Parts: sequence; structure tokens; C-alpha cells
Amino acid sequence: MDILLNYEYRQADVEPLPLRQLAEHTLRAEEVPDTTEVSITFVDDEEMAALNAEYRGKQGPTDVLSFECDGLDDDFAWPEAEDEPFQLGDIVIAPDVAQRQAADFGTTFEGELTLLVVHGLLHLCGYDHVEDDEAEQMKQRESAILRAWGDQRGDDSAVETLILQGHPFHGRQED
Repeated sequence: MDILLNYEYRQADVEPLPLRQLAEHTLRAEEVPDTTEVSITFVDDEEMAALNAEYRGKQGPTDVLSFECDGLDDDFAWPEAEDEPFQLGDIVIAPDVAQRQAADFGTTFEGELTLLVVHGLLHLCGYDHVEDDEAEQMKQRESAILRAWGDQRGDDSAVETLILQGHPFHGRQED
């Protein structure tokens, strides 16, 4: 898998976190092709607000945006050759929004970024939370991936905080 991390903002805070490994863990759980390509970019609130306005018609920064390319649920054919790239898409994350949400929800900065990476990748894999049944399915998938990630790392404290304390997985910044 080719996971490109673009540290356009807060590189010193974000780069030490195991987000590439988390992305690979999530994509393997979703059984995407080994040739999958995805990018994750970290931007400031101003850039995120501009993207949110342009693509969603919403004012202000949001926490995460996902931009699908080839799409797992769009009748897109799997790559025919083993080495043919499968361009899943791009995720954009606002670390400052994540920092504020960590304070608001009683989690950590790493925990928020962990959730946002998983959440964004699941959107690229076809999950959504527009309808209640879709939201529940996405929340369950997020929880399963986060628990497996915590088990893999041998540290599930941040994961359990997100899951068991009723962290709002969906609907944030949607007004």
C-alpha cells in the first residue's frame, strides 16, 4: 500500500504519531487491494474552512474531509494487474479542530487523530452516516477497527476512551 502523509501543518505534533500504520491497519481490515494508494493531508483551520465551504457549502472548519477517487462501491473494477494502482482517494484533517475536540470530549490529541483517520478512510471505502442505519453500521465498523488497533498496539486506553465514553463519532461540525 502507498500511504502518503502530507504534513502541511503541525508536522512536529503529527508526524511522530503512528498514523501511517493505523491507515494500513484500517485498509487491511477493509480488504482493499495491496496496490491501494491514499493520501492524508494535515491543514490549518483556514484551509479546512475553505475546503468545507467549496465542497460542502458549510461555513468554518470541520475535522475531516474525504475525497474518493476509484471507489470501492462504485462498480469500479479491481486492478487487473497485480501492480496496477488503485487510487482510493484523499483525506484532509484539521489538527487544530482535533485538538479542540480532544478538550471538548475528554480524549487526547492522538485519540482524536486516530478516530479521524479511521473515519476518513471508512468514507473512502464507501461508509457513510447520512441515514441512521448507515451511521450505526459505520460506528460499529469504526469501533471494531479501533479495538483491533488498540489490541495490536497493546494499549487500548485511548481507544476505550473513544468507544466507551460515548464519544460522538458522527455529526460533529455538521451545522
